[in-house]
Amino acid sequence: MPELKNRQFLDFEKPIKDLYDQLDVLKAMAEKSKADMTTAIADLEKKIVEAKQDLTQNLTPWQRVQLSRHPDRPYTLKYIEKMCTNFVELHGDRNVKDDKAMVGGFAQLDGETVMIIGQQKGINTKMRQIRNFGMANPEGYRKALRLMKLAEKFNKPVITLIDTPGAYPGLEAEERGQGEAIARNIFEMIRLKVPVICVIIGEGASGGALGIGVGDRVFMMENTWYTVISPESCSSILWRSWDKKELAAEQLRLTGKDMLEFGLVDGVIPEPLGGAHWDYAEAGSILRDFLIPVIKDLKAVSPEQRCNERIEKFSKMGFWDEKVTETAV
Repeated sequence: MPELKNRQFLDFEKPIKDLYDQLDVLKAMAEKSKADMTTAIADLEKKIVEAKQDLTQNLTPWQRVQLSRHPDRPYTLKYIEKMCTNFVELHGDRNVKDDKAMVGGFAQLDGETVMIIGQQKGINTKMRQIRNFGMANPEGYRKALRLMKLAEKFNKPVITLIDTPGAYPGLEAEERGQGEAIARNIFEMIRLKVPVICVIIGEGASGGALGIGVGDRVFMMENTWYTVISPESCSSILWRSWDKKELAAEQLRLTGKDMLEFGLVDGVIPEPLGGAHWDYAEAGSILRDFLIPVIKDLKAVSPEQRCNERIEKFSKMGFWDEKVTETAV
């Protein structure tokens, strides 16, 4: 977790920042004057906890979108570091190149060997450019599929961590078959003979998320979003301006609670108080403890049954009406 002095705060987190500033002043006074301010410091720390609780309980959809993009939020490699051991990253799609926006490899989760794959955004400006801000090219999705097939070969569960503003929309990506790569992944993931668990840990946008988002179980972290288009893009299409992004976020029904009600995800995983960016270790521990029993339950089911249930699960998604019209004879 970043040091508090280097931490970035969103606009609606300002009350928490003000309390931390007061706490720093109080601790400095106590150290300088050698006075006993234990009670005052404890009271202020309690207020910080209460402020985080209030923040978490009253978030709007747009604020959850902002939290999902928080610059201090843990990304795929940080979750792997905090919840796995013996991670061995595997590179390349054996065709074009190694896409740095998509990472993956074998790791041990509580003694269980798993293949873990996810998008990586980068932790600073230079790394974000190298990682292409988590927007994978076709070779990234083909690398992910190669790793899934490798896991299937050795009968190891697959875990995908989704965090992307979308697949890379550049001309070169389209020339190399971006749409085909994502469609191929969806087609192949639905038929994988090993357990597949997908977790949205940040942004879950459009086909970029679906390219590694088909599994036996799909979960969302508490402060994430999952929808076909970002609120800003939706606003620009419908209202010709980004000014309506907050309304778009509300109308898109993109939060974990909404997705759970629609039956598009199987559960919402809680985050540390105030959001995952406040405690990486706790966030990783929560996710690890959540995944272990799910893997155990899925392994108890035969591959054929898992595949059939996976196909049925995704086939039933969505709402529609059928209108029958009479035709003249």
